[in-house]
Amino acid sequence: MIGRKGSTAMIRKVLIANRGEIACRIMRTCRRLGVATVAVYSDADAGALHVRMADEAIGIGPAPARDSYLVIERIIAAAGKSGADAVHPGYGFLSERAEFAEACAAAGLIFIGLPPAAIRAMGLKSAAKALMIGAAVPVVPGYHGDNQDEAHLLGQAEAIGWPILIKAVAGGGGKGMRRVDDAAAFAAAVDGARREAAAAFGDDRVLIEKYLVRPRHIEVQIFADASGEVVHLFERDCSIQRRHQKVIEEAPAPGMAEHMRRAMGEAAAAAARAIGYVGAGTIEFIADVTEGLRPDRFYFMEMNTRLQVEHPVTEAVTGQDLVEWQLRIAAGEPLPLPQERIALSGHAVEARLYAEDPARNFMPSAGQLLRLSFPDDGEGLRIDTGVAEGDSVTPYYDPMIAKVIAHGPDRAAALERLATALDAIEVAGVQSNTPFLARVLRHRDFVHGDIDTAFLDRHAIDLKLGTPGTMIAAAAAFFQGGGGSRSAGSNDIMLRMGAQALEISAERVDNGWRFAWEGETRHVTDVEVQRDVLSATIDGMICVFRLALANGALWLMKGGQSAKFALAKSAEQ
Repeated sequence: MIGRKGSTAMIRKVLIANRGEIACRIMRTCRRLGVATVAVYSDADAGALHVRMADEAIGIGPAPARDSYLVIERIIAAAGKSGADAVHPGYGFLSERAEFAEACAAAGLIFIGLPPAAIRAMGLKSAAKALMIGAAVPVVPGYHGDNQDEAHLLGQAEAIGWPILIKAVAGGGGKGMRRVDDAAAFAAAVDGARREAAAAFGDDRVLIEKYLVRPRHIEVQIFADASGEVVHLFERDCSIQRRHQKVIEEAPAPGMAEHMRRAMGEAAAAAARAIGYVGAGTIEFIADVTEGLRPDRFYFMEMNTRLQVEHPVTEAVTGQDLVEWQLRIAAGEPLPLPQERIALSGHAVEARLYAEDPARNFMPSAGQLLRLSFPDDGEGLRIDTGVAEGDSVTPYYDPMIAKVIAHGPDRAAALERLATALDAIEVAGVQSNTPFLARVLRHRDFVHGDIDTAFLDRHAIDLKLGTPGTMIAAAAAFFQGGGGSRSAGSNDIMLRMGAQALEISAERVDNGWRFAWEGETRHVTDVEVQRDVLSATIDGMICVFRLALANGALWLMKGGQSAKFALAKSAEQ
C-alpha cells in the first residue's frame, strides 16, 4: 500500500500492462512503496524477468503483441482475475489508447495515465497543433488542414518554403514521414507517405511542416494533478537519433541557457493546461540551432501522454521517482512538489542497449543471451533491464536489452562514466550496439555538444564499427588448436565473422602462429583456454577475452566489444 494517509491508500495492487524493462522498473517502485504487482505475459514471455519479479503473473495469449499485449479485453480480464485495483500501461502497447483508459474505468480500475479526453486530444498531430496555437505555444510553420487534395497540399508546401516535411496526421515513430526538397519530388513523396500511414495507422491523411535544416529534439517532462496544478521537471535532449528513433538522451540539454529553459518550461506547462492534463507526460519540441539555442527558435512538435523511455535521466538530475509521482497522482493526491522546490543537480545521460548489429544497418539480433554482464549499480550508474543471462531476445518485440544511465556532477563526468560502463558490459549470444554507443559518447563533436538530429548520419563513417584485428587473431588461434577441433599442424583457415567470411593465412612459427588477412597480420602465441576465458599473447601483448560457445560458434567479448566466429566451409575442408 502506498502511504498511510490520504486517498493514495486506494492503490494496493497494480497490474502492469506491459513487459520487459519498463515492467521491471515499475515493479521496483511498487515494491518500495508496498504495492503488490501483477505481471501479464504472452506465450513467448512465460519465463521472462518481469514475470519472475512480479508477485503474481497471468498469461494473456500467443506471442504476437496483437494477440496478447494489445488485446484490451484480455488485459481487463487479467486485472479482474488478480483483484488488482489499478493498471499501469508503461509505454508503447496500449499506453496511449483512449479506449484502454475507458475500459479500465468501466471495469472500476484506476488507470495510471491520462484521462481519455486528453489522450484523444493529442492523438492526432493536426488537432494537437491547433490546440497549441490556441494556447500560444509556438509551433513549426505548416499546414494542418483537412483539405488533402494533392494540388492544394503542393500549394501549401510552396507557400511554406522548401524543404518541407510530410508527416502522417495520426503518426508516430517516423512512419509516414518524408522530407521533400523541391516541387518535382512532391507527388511521389505524398503518395509514399500516404501508403505508409494507411498501413501503420489506418489513416492516410498527412500534414506539412517546414523542415528545419539543423534541428535539435528537446523535450520537457511535465506532471499535472487533478486540481489543475502543473509543473515541469526540466528538459531532456534526445537529438541523437537514427531513423527518428532515439539512441542517447541526456538532461539537461547541452548549452541550454537559463532564460531558454524557463521559456520552454512555461510553454510545456501551457500545453498541458490546454488539454486538462492529469498525470505524467512529455512535451516534445524541435529547436532550430543554425544560430545556436534561442528562445524564439523552438517549436511544439508533439505530446506523449505517458511515461517516456528516457525518464531515468530526469529522475537522476531531480532526485525524484517519476513512477511514484504517477501512482500518487492517479490515487488523487496533489503534486508531490511545487515548481520552486524542483531543482537540477548535475548531468545525466542514457544509452539504449539493443540486440542489433550496427555493421548490418542495425538489424535486430534474436537469440539466447549466453552471456550478459553489467557493472554494478551505484556510484552514479543505473541499469534498467528486462532480461538476464540465459534469457532470450525474441523476434516478437523491441530488442532492447537494457538502458544504461550515468549521472555525474557535470556533463563530462557523466559521459565518461557511461562510456566506461559500456566498455565493461559483456553480451554474447546476440549482437549488440554496445561498442557503437561508446564511440558516440567519445566522439569529439558529441563531447563538445555540437549535436543535432542528423549527428549519426553525418558521422556515419567515423562511427562505423570494425571488429579489432586482435579479436580475429584470437578466434583464428582458438580454431587452429588453442581450444577448437583443428589440429596444431593445419594451415589456412576460412573463418566466418557474423555474415562475413575471412580467408586467413595461417603460418606455423616456432612459438605460435602468424595469421594474415585483408592486409593485416598478427603473431599469436601462448593461447590458453580456461572455462570461459581465452588468453593469448598477440604481437607481444597479453590479451584476455571472455568466451562463450554455442552451436559450433565462438563468441569473444572484450571492452564492450563482442563478436561471433565460426569455421566456414572451404575447398580444403
